[in-house]
Amino acid sequence: MTANVKFGLKGKARDSYLELVLAFPLASIKSDEHLDEAEDVMDRLLAKDRLDQGEEMYLDALSDLVAAFEDEHHAIEPASDADMLRHFMEVNGVSQVQLHRDTGIAKSTISEVLAGKKAFSRQMIRKLADYFKVDVSVLAGNL
Repeated sequence: MTANVKFGLKGKARDSYLELVLAFPLASIKSDEHLDEAEDVMDRLLAKDRLDQGEEMYLDALSDLVAAFEDEHHAIEPASDADMLRHFMEVNGVSQVQLHRDTGIAKSTISEVLAGKKAFSRQMIRKLADYFKVDVSVLAGNL
């Protein structure tokens, strides 16, 4: 059975794709050992100066398989509001007092967030996002 597809590969790109599939078949990742092998293949491809269309298509598919396995078996919890605020303050060299002066956020609120006793409010997220020049979604992960 052959299917009509619009994204098919021809020539050298098809050959490189099939060569990669034969060397390391595209299949759901089932173990950490399988994950390690998939990451090695990805690393080798990423180390190349240029990838042809077949190599890019293979790398995209393998990356999706790796991401699906990692999401299920090695999920990373979002950083706490305290960790996020502490990080942005350190990276930008900002003290609690300076943050209070520049944003109008109460010193006690900043201290409570840094101590893990208080979460970001929507208003605080907007002020911090503007202040640190990041998208609000970066700070809103725990809402």
